Amino acid sequence: DISNPFFPDKQIDLILHLASRASPLEFSRYPIQILKANTLGTWVTLGIAKKCNSRYVLASTSEVYGDPPAKNVPTPETYNGNVNPIGARSCYDESKRVAEAFTMAYHNQHELDTRIMRIFNTYGPRMRGGDVYGRVVSRFIEQALLNKPITIFGDGNQTRTFTYVSDLIKGLIKTAFLPDISGQVFNIGGQGETTILALANLIKQLSGTTSEITYQSLPPDDPKRRCPDTSKAVNILNWNAEISLRKGLEKTVLWHNQC
Repeated sequence: DISNPFFPDKQIDLILHLASRASPLEFSRYPIQILKANTLGTWVTLGIAKKCNSRYVLASTSEVYGDPPAKNVPTPETYNGNVNPIGARSCYDESKRVAEAFTMAYHNQHELDTRIMRIFNTYGPRMRGGDVYGRVVSRFIEQALLNKPITIFGDGNQTRTFTYVSDLIKGLIKTAFLPDISGQVFNIGGQGETTILALANLIKQLSGTTSEITYQSLPPDDPKRRCPDTSKAVNILNWNAEISLRKGLEKTVLWHNQC
């Protein structure tokens, strides 16, 4: 449990903090665990980084932006966010904002080499599924392959930017190992902005399913748009997403088919 303090008995050169539950379907079931992982867990791992003088990379999230107005989409790292601190998503988005604040405090007070990635909706093979744990891509694919109804929350016109896992890993490696970027924050996100309805229809097409699309109530505080401005990552990290949504979904559907 990352929220329990511990100190390793060996030198550690690099810490990548990616530990947290992240599915919106988990927010109502495990809010305290999520809060602890992203706040106490960040404090614990930063303490290890301070002891070992480690380089530290925080996996943050696009959720820190909340529901930005249209003028702030695509969203740059300079946007401070529009977040409900007591809403249904607050256990995740506010704890990630605290994690960023912790990370920058250790950078400023202890001169720790820290870097922050704000990740946009990663997907790909081996991503867990299931009603509680599954994110939207794995959930839609599982429903499609079983010819079950593909369930959309709301009218499906809300947008997301999906990042294929290999693109994310390339961004993570560049963020972790590039010199002279201590204290920097980077958006890491995929190609283009896609509605949830368009995602469902593309998955239907690629899976060859007979599933119908059904609609359920939109959860509270669900963001209307989610699209990053990745120009900072392009210019400083020399990183850009290479895998299109169609290509990434083809790989992901194939993996689910083989399981």
